Amino acid sequence: MATPRSQRIGIWIIAIVLAIGTVGSFFAMILGTQNQAIDTANLKKVENEYQTKVSERDKKVEAQAKELSATYYPEFSTYESVPAAFNGDEIKELTKNDLKVGDGAEIKKGTEYSAYYIGWDPKGVIFDQSISDGALKEPISGGSSTSSMILGWDEGVIGMKTGGVRELSIPSDKAYGEKGNGSNIAANTPIKFVIMIIPKITEVPQVTVPQELLDYYQSQYSGQQ
Repeated sequence: MATPRSQRIGIWIIAIVLAIGTVGSFFAMILGTQNQAIDTANLKKVENEYQTKVSERDKKVEAQAKELSATYYPEFSTYESVPAAFNGDEIKELTKNDLKVGDGAEIKKGTEYSAYYIGWDPKGVIFDQSISDGALKEPISGGSSTSSMILGWDEGVIGMKTGGVRELSIPSDKAYGEKGNGSNIAANTPIKFVIMIIPKITEVPQVTVPQELLDYYQSQYSGQQ
């Protein structure tokens, strides 16, 4: 029996709607994949540009450190022989011993400066220093509100003059206290430093992490929680 014309038209309409729906879903999937690929490509581009800027900054810092080392290493390296074992029980208060009096500006509270250093524990073991492979690393900066020096250091450099070298004996409560400092310095350990103050260097600015990368890594981290 032949299908009535009205029914045939209805079937065609249903078939067309289904076809359009299937094709639409297919194109939506393709577009979604393309958009994801574009987003990934843009993210990779931003990341590469950021890494390039970081690399360029590192080279500038290295060049600056090399230039400063050529100036200050010959003198500061003469203090490598100062670290030696000492009786930690005798370090009850902060003491200062000027090995060289500088002739530059005096360090006061809030005075910004740069410095080279050697730090050691009661056994005479150096736990950190500016000297590495016969040269000086990038000097550290102190005196600003954002610096993270221990209390004994902050108090100990007051009164020094630029160009000066001072040995500090720091009791544990003005060093790293009951927490210590990782595997290098045990809790309640007094420490010593030799510090050379140099003029405040012009620091190479840090590279700002692009917001796109921050958002991406934050989303990745949140997805792992």
